[in-house]
Amino acid sequence: MLPFDPQPPLQLTSAAELAQGLAQRVRAMRLLRGWTQLEAAGRAGMSLASYKRFERTGESALLSLLKLALVMDQAEACEALFQPLPWRSLDEALVVRPQRSRAPRRRPSP
Repeated sequence: MLPFDPQPPLQLTSAAELAQGLAQRVRAMRLLRGWTQLEAAGRAGMSLASYKRFERTGESALLSLLKLALVMDQAEACEALFQPLPWRSLDEALVVRPQRSRAPRRRPSP
């Protein structure tokens, strides 16, 4: 069995709900710092409209979200995303996985 399970576990939370929860936590962090939406947007290099939309809907470009994480000292939390899963058994640890590589580029025909 591989550490990556192609069948995700049953989720009771949607992606939109996760995004909205993240936006609410960012808003709470902004308020704790005493920043206005304009100040948070400026520090992250975002437009005010984009920042407001993020807080309201949870929608944001990935790079904008990562910039927000940096200015709010949350870069380590982003680094922790998508880490390899721990093995569930010794058998999984002993499975030899082939190294994947790209095929060589084809040379154009003369």
